[in-house]
Amino acid sequence: MEKLFDIILKNRRILSNYLENTSKEDLHTIPKGFNNNIWWNIAHVVVTPQIIVYGFSGLEFTIEEELVNKYRKGTFPQGEPTDEEMKKILGYLFSTIEQMDTDYKMGKFVEYKEYTTTPKVKLQRVEDAISFNVFHEGIHLGAILALKRAIALSD
Repeated sequence: MEKLFDIILKNRRILSNYLENTSKEDLHTIPKGFNNNIWWNIAHVVVTPQIIVYGFSGLEFTIEEELVNKYRKGTFPQGEPTDEEMKKILGYLFSTIEQMDTDYKMGKFVEYKEYTTTPKVKLQRVEDAISFNVFHEGIHLGAILALKRAIALSD
């Protein structure tokens, strides 16, 4: 599991770089043919493990439920976030994974409610959810790369 947490943190560093070095305008632009933006993809990556790791394990989220509901699967960008919300998400990129690693090592994930993801991956235990999260984050990094390319082409 250590390797999975390491991979997630490496991906989060890439996402952090996009968040810190992309203009606000580009973060919030939804190019033609897309239904979300770079910002939404980053926030969505932060909230998804709250649901698939903590929620299905019967544990409390480690971030505000309001953020989880705003960026969970099935949502779309709703205007621009406040600077405070952006700072929170930036911090949560790392703190939530560090907390998950600690909670995993402490054995907090005892139960798991089985869940089948949109790509038809059946999650039956927390280790499945953490492994799937690596895949999920890769999908959204790919989406961000496509968004960056589309934005650059439209300039």
